[in-house]
Amino acid sequence: MSEPFLAEIRLTAFGYPPRGWAQCNGQLLPINQNQALFSLLGTQYGGDGRVNFALPDLRGRVPVHVGPGFTLGQAGGAETHTLTVSELPPHTHPVSAASTADRSVPGAARWASTDAPHYGPTPQAVMADGLVAPVGGSQPHPNMPPYAALQAVIALVGIFPSRD
Repeated sequence: MSEPFLAEIRLTAFGYPPRGWAQCNGQLLPINQNQALFSLLGTQYGGDGRVNFALPDLRGRVPVHVGPGFTLGQAGGAETHTLTVSELPPHTHPVSAASTADRSVPGAARWASTDAPHYGPTPQAVMADGLVAPVGGSQPHPNMPPYAALQAVIALVGIFPSRD
């Protein structure tokens, strides 16, 4: 492995950071012991900028290249998401009812007659509670594509990157 650039981030398939590296877990480091690294990172990832600064926190995150809409150090997104009504595609639930049914199992057809009618004689009839009711539990669902978990580490020592 060649000598890394200071603040270079790499992925590893083992569970500990090698010597001279630290996990990208948002930990705070003292500025007075890491001045060169602080000169590159500043407080983009946290810290007070007087005594300490933070390393990037990539736990549960996917790196995104900086560019339009994404600034260095910006974090966003969520591991889970609860859908709202406005996020659902437009759709309808057509139904028709009559005193005589045309099928015993309605599927875009009329409801079957039963001992207890589920229809009324006027256009303002109220449907039986057991047939028309809200569904769903408003539970969050995972918001992640397929993934492979690896460890992200950042170089604490290495070559100071030049701008040229």
